[in-house]
Amino acid sequence: MTLFIVSLIPYLIFTIYKTKRSFHMLQQNYYDLDSRYLKWILTNISKIAFESDILFVLIMFTLFFNTGITIGLFIILYGIIFITYKNKTNKMLDKKPLVITSRIKRLSITMILLYLIMIIPLIVYFNYDLLVYGYMILGLITYLNPFVVMVANIINIPVEKCVYLYYKFKAKSKLKKINIPVVGITGSYGKTSSKNIVNDIINVKFNSFASPKSFNTPYGLINSVNNYLDKFNDIFIAEMGAFKRGDIKQLCKIVNPKYGIITKIGEAHLESFGSKDNIMKGKFELVESLPSDGIAILNGDDPYQLKYKIKNKCNIFWIGIDNKDVDLYATNIKLSSSGTSFDCIFKGDKKSYTFNTKLLGKHNVYNILSGILLGYKLGLTIDELKKGVNSVKTIEHRLELKKYGNINIIDDAYNSNPVGAKMAVEVLSLMKGTKIIVTPGMIELGNKQYELNYKFGEYISEVCDYVILIGKKQTKSIYDALIDRKYDSKKIFILNDVRDAFPLMKKLSTANTYVLLENDLPDLFSE
Repeated sequence: MTLFIVSLIPYLIFTIYKTKRSFHMLQQNYYDLDSRYLKWILTNISKIAFESDILFVLIMFTLFFNTGITIGLFIILYGIIFITYKNKTNKMLDKKPLVITSRIKRLSITMILLYLIMIIPLIVYFNYDLLVYGYMILGLITYLNPFVVMVANIINIPVEKCVYLYYKFKAKSKLKKINIPVVGITGSYGKTSSKNIVNDIINVKFNSFASPKSFNTPYGLINSVNNYLDKFNDIFIAEMGAFKRGDIKQLCKIVNPKYGIITKIGEAHLESFGSKDNIMKGKFELVESLPSDGIAILNGDDPYQLKYKIKNKCNIFWIGIDNKDVDLYATNIKLSSSGTSFDCIFKGDKKSYTFNTKLLGKHNVYNILSGILLGYKLGLTIDELKKGVNSVKTIEHRLELKKYGNINIIDDAYNSNPVGAKMAVEVLSLMKGTKIIVTPGMIELGNKQYELNYKFGEYISEVCDYVILIGKKQTKSIYDALIDRKYDSKKIFILNDVRDAFPLMKKLSTANTYVLLENDLPDLFSE
């Protein structure tokens, strides 16, 4: 019995490591929201099926030998499996590591209970004659660990629902108590950029607070309110993300926005929404949740927003660049490698006002226009608005200009949509010198994924001197587009890990080199 318990040590250590990895994938898949984790398992079933612990079946061969050989093989086997797995995961260097949240801790307790339910009977009813079968059961449940984690997550649903309702009530009570106006920002693209830009502009006059990072889910906004928002804030700016219709409406019920901004509607998350029409209706849930005295700021250059029939009598204002029949438009836009300048014209005002920003790219002009118009409606003067726009900070991982030795990096790692990707390539085209792109392409575009990545490859072929693709399968459509455009195949490099791109960039660099890092897929999409 003692020897049997000792033999479980390497097995349990390996199981802990494998569970941690499964937790990581579950967390990156939003705890199986809309069955995302299950879809990840099914998509990567071959990778999961051929993990090193499939070797547990070797235990069956000890049926013909004595107990000592069975125990010895089990110890050696899981010692080797653990070392192999640990070395493999150490090399992976996760881009976004597992965050040990309270939810993960609760899930860990459930996992421990599940394993105890399976292990304790083997100890209580221990029988050397059945030892090999006991080891086979243990090996099987750890081999199926990703599915066991999914079961634990399902078991915890009632608990998580209660926890969610408690913190949701707490957040709503806090917002009611401090009673400040809320700005909701949504769209297929540019939500985080717009949120930060709006916050920087109106902070010239108000003590505004924007939901941190990409906290744009119900849990994220609840966390933002409960742990970050305080009584000294004048305005709360809430980024609102969505995977399906109803998500934005759910967020609006939590924070009750008075102001709403829709950046642009496109094909991001087309797979989960199901259609462009659903995306459009989903985003307009923000506008239709505003009170009658609320204000919505929409994009007059977006055909989806123009054609939508709004089911709300709140105040609607429009911004634009190409469309001049709006409440505020930009003209005389000058783009450069050091920033952007443009003139603004308000409806009913014959004067034009010049604004300057450090931000790169035409698409950021739209976000700034929304911030200017909102600030104007909140009472900021033109001088305050100019000061606010001039003080807008570059946004981390969104066309952020950095230095890597003597290489200029345009970090657009958090961008993952067709419009933003195209504009990022346009920004790269403004730079003078050797132009390199590093990208794994775009994801979650449903049956249009190949087509849209192919178009992306066409844009790349017109601008870039070298192309570094991350993931052979993921980037096949980009590669096909490059070859079809007669792009020199010797200037295309395919790697499996973005980290391997950095030494290659150094080899390819010249005296003046610009590298666009376009999108950086989560670890769950790693090939």
